[in-house]
Amino acid sequence: MTMRLMREVLEQPATQLAPELLGRLLCRKTEQGILKYRIMETECYFGEEDTACHASKGKTDRTKVLYEKGGTAYIYLCYGIHSLFNVVSGREGHPEAVLIRGVTGYNGPGKLTRAMEIGRDLNGEDMVTSDRLWLEDDGCRPEYITAKRVGINYATEEYRDILWRFIVEDGIYKPAK
Repeated sequence: MTMRLMREVLEQPATQLAPELLGRLLCRKTEQGILKYRIMETECYFGEEDTACHASKGKTDRTKVLYEKGGTAYIYLCYGIHSLFNVVSGREGHPEAVLIRGVTGYNGPGKLTRAMEIGRDLNGEDMVTSDRLWLEDDGCRPEYITAKRVGINYATEEYRDILWRFIVEDGIYKPAK
């Protein structure tokens, strides 16, 4: 039986939620119908102390969504062309989120948002109540490996080296190296 992920799950700290989202279904209602892709790669960002987290410089217009309740969509523009999608996690007031890096068939965060029509118009969307963007659990619990996060050379060494990237290796999906 497939069930929508509810607030209790999404309010977990990002460090716990990131591996738990592996195997779950990312769902998006479009004009063509409902798209569902299995999450295959995630990264977590945890608090102002995490120098790789957008909130490391504090609360701004861009980062205020990170301070919302778990289950809020945080979507930002990267390199001026790619919308990247994160699930805000934890309790309201503590900035943390899980970046969805890959889904079945799409091994990059920009590729998956393009394929699923996830744009910045969904930034701030409550994924617990939304009929446009949500997460489902059908019981899939894949094995995974951990790795360093990608594209965070600006972070301190401690946060560059932390193993907060979670990857399902299934022989079909090819994660970014």
